Amino acid sequence: MGETTEIVTKEMYDFEDKGGRRVALRPEQTASVCRAFVEHRPVTPWKVWYAGPNFRYEKPQQGRYRQFDQVGIEVLGVDDPQLDAEVIGLAVEFYRRLGLQGVQLSVNSLGDSGDRDRYAVALRTHFSANIDALSAESRATLERNPLRVLDSKRQEDAALIAAAPKMADHLSDEAAAHFVDVQSALLSAGVGFIVDDRLVRGLDYYRRTTFEFVSTALSAAHVAIGGGGRYDGLVAELGGPDTPGIGFALGLDRTLLACDAEGVFAPPPGRVDVFVVDATGGTHAGAVCAELRAAGIGTDRAYDARSMKAQMKSADRAGARLAIIIGEDEAAAKTAIIRTMEGGSQHIVQRDALIAQVRQALHG
Repeated sequence: MGETTEIVTKEMYDFEDKGGRRVALRPEQTASVCRAFVEHRPVTPWKVWYAGPNFRYEKPQQGRYRQFDQVGIEVLGVDDPQLDAEVIGLAVEFYRRLGLQGVQLSVNSLGDSGDRDRYAVALRTHFSANIDALSAESRATLERNPLRVLDSKRQEDAALIAAAPKMADHLSDEAAAHFVDVQSALLSAGVGFIVDDRLVRGLDYYRRTTFEFVSTALSAAHVAIGGGGRYDGLVAELGGPDTPGIGFALGLDRTLLACDAEGVFAPPPGRVDVFVVDATGGTHAGAVCAELRAAGIGTDRAYDARSMKAQMKSADRAGARLAIIIGEDEAAAKTAIIRTMEGGSQHIVQRDALIAQVRQALHG
């Protein structure tokens, strides 16, 4: 992930357990997938997916939690711009099928390791020449990793970041050609995007293609709902063969916030179809509720042996369309009264015909 990333220096949960072992909670899952690849050496291309919780010691706020869930994919063993576009397109389709409309895709290339090194030198020179204009936080970041300064959202850093050298001017010919091919493949697939030459992502293992999805419907400070990129050197760093790889992780928590912001999912109905009013002390309501619910009919009841009047008020507050009334006489005769809440009309039905009669009353 990179020793200079904030994920490692500030956010990773690491501690000594009761057995005296130094352990850490995973802050992301790509490295775990690569370790599995190193251990098992599957046939390439190796395409996998994952889902599960991650943990980062962050200041909790909307869309930023100390435990958060991600779903993602990784493909190892292929270095082809067409694959980059295919992986990005899969994430685009994920959001499309959810029904999200306000998702913006940004792409960039971080070049190869030599390109990153040259770019880091250029950034260090640029920011060091204007060190007094940088925020204190960015000055500390500059010492560790100049690329991370580009992540700053602080107003005092904005002008310097806007004037900073661009990664595109430091790409090798091979990396630049790769990025052109990725863009061409995305356009051929009908995937819209913008090129953001300030996009560096938060992990140091990224090489060449990097991308991020932002929700335009969210107003919080953290609006990125997913992202990923190519990490061609990571497997080798973990002790495996030199293996290219690319993948993405989509944040489920922020994605659901974006869905709520766009009204993607209709709210569940706030009313029940039927309310069972049991005037015998509640001994029959449980069985009737279970029977109606098993038939797929939304049903509720009152408790604590409340009076019939109180139960009818509860039925009205619940928004029920029908009340099923069972008194001592109905219980003895194995019948029930179906009353419409809106008009107050009612009729008696046999208990063994209750479901059919309720369905007819509800649906006509």
